[in-house]
Amino acid sequence: MFSSSTNSDSGRRCRKTSDVFFRYRFHQRRDGFMEVKISDDERRLLGELIDQLRELLLSTSPEGQLDPSLRRLYPAAYVDDVRQEQEYQRSTRDQLLERRLAHLDIVEATINDVELSPDSVTAWITTVNDLRLVLGTQLDVSEDDEPRILDPEDPQEQHRAIYHYLSHLLGEFVEAGGD
Repeated sequence: MFSSSTNSDSGRRCRKTSDVFFRYRFHQRRDGFMEVKISDDERRLLGELIDQLRELLLSTSPEGQLDPSLRRLYPAAYVDDVRQEQEYQRSTRDQLLERRLAHLDIVEATINDVELSPDSVTAWITTVNDLRLVLGTQLDVSEDDEPRILDPEDPQEQHRAIYHYLSHLLGEFVEAGGD
């Protein structure tokens, strides 16, 4: 019924099968590891963004005001009660910061790897999402924004392009992880 060139787990894999699997940058293997095919330029960009995010995260004290671009990483729990909100942020911010920094460390350590363990995949997804949220906040992006043609004269366009790249990368990661 099946041709001999199809992979039915009982015969040889067709040469074109790997092209289908890598239509995107990520492929979830059966052993839980994820194969990664991103360019050196993408890896460099992610490394630079991770350095910037780390610096931004470390510049905020647990009891001080948050940098406005971090507000989506530390959402308010008590919008109507300033005192309760301050206590909440004081009690949770350190834990969230430690987890984010640990994820940054994992991504930094695996930035050049061609396969990622399940724990590394979680760190990558979380980190790419954090980068996207911070940049989206800086650009004041909302879900209501209409897609538009990028204007090369606008100095913010490079940041918007990176934001869209991170969104696409995150989508590919999540899609590959769900396979």
